Amino acid sequence: MEGTEDERRNQNIDEIINNECNIAISQSNQIMLALQLHATLTGANLIAFTPPMSNMFAEFHDHLRASKRIIALVGAGLSASSGLPTFRGTQGLWKNFNMIDLATPDSFYIDPGLVWQFYSWRRQLALEAQPNNGHRALAKLSHVHKDFITITQNVDGLSARANHNPERLLELHGSLFELKCTGFTCNYIDHENFNHPLTPQLAGTEQEKESSDGSPEFTPVKQLSEKDLPCCPVCGELLRPGVVWFGESLPLITIDTIDNFLQQGKVDLILVIGTSGTVYPANSYVERVRLQGGKVAIFNTDIEEDILQGKQKDTWGFHGDAAELLPLALEPLIGQLSER
Repeated sequence: MEGTEDERRNQNIDEIINNECNIAISQSNQIMLALQLHATLTGANLIAFTPPMSNMFAEFHDHLRASKRIIALVGAGLSASSGLPTFRGTQGLWKNFNMIDLATPDSFYIDPGLVWQFYSWRRQLALEAQPNNGHRALAKLSHVHKDFITITQNVDGLSARANHNPERLLELHGSLFELKCTGFTCNYIDHENFNHPLTPQLAGTEQEKESSDGSPEFTPVKQLSEKDLPCCPVCGELLRPGVVWFGESLPLITIDTIDNFLQQGKVDLILVIGTSGTVYPANSYVERVRLQGGKVAIFNTDIEEDILQGKQKDTWGFHGDAAELLPLALEPLIGQLSER
């Protein structure tokens, strides 16, 4: 009888193991089929959706389901899927001006008319763009997961327009649609100003280039005086875009909110989306999550080879368009996105 019971026990164990293996294989196959179907419907690159990718998704999904506290760190790559420029390479020029040179306090002090024309153009681009499925996936997660925050480095307002929970959205670099008074003693701030143009004189300055006889030509920059620009309704001083310019400090309230979230308990997962996450302070958030024992998932078109090959511990690298990958990656928590 003893031998018979052992045989039955071993048989039961074998059946359990086989069932678990079949479930794992089934989940992996389902993910692979979902990826292939999504690629077929959207025209995405099928080459990227290989069995290793589906295996990574299965492993990632297991960790996602178990994650109690999550951070999303969002960069320009996500908004690029909505058609907004990343300001790298040839995209870093506006009317032959280097965009970085225009995004400084000194430039605004020297020629506020020029800087406001540049930002009027950026506001128009952002208003014409639409939130993509990556924005929508994060927004949905913000409503179903209580211990989740999105830290966006983008100033385009697309995350907010995707109906992201405002209490869980932190705009690290400010917003194009916030206006701040430059008066030294005035604290006036105009939140969520979507008027366009902001003044009649800024109308038409957004045109980046025009074609003459088939040859592209830059439209000239208007010479605008301070009276032609947005002014504070309280003190009359110039208003400026509510973004963080090069050389300026990040908003202390936002930094404190992020620090508090990191200190309140272990963060199980940080999603690095459309950014390398290697520039301060973004890199410090990634490292702090790692030090807490959390894991990192990168969604980007530019990922280091050792991460793609799974050689970096506790890090997943999903190569491709984050707007396409995020809805699939977050599906265990948010379900399927409704069609738009």
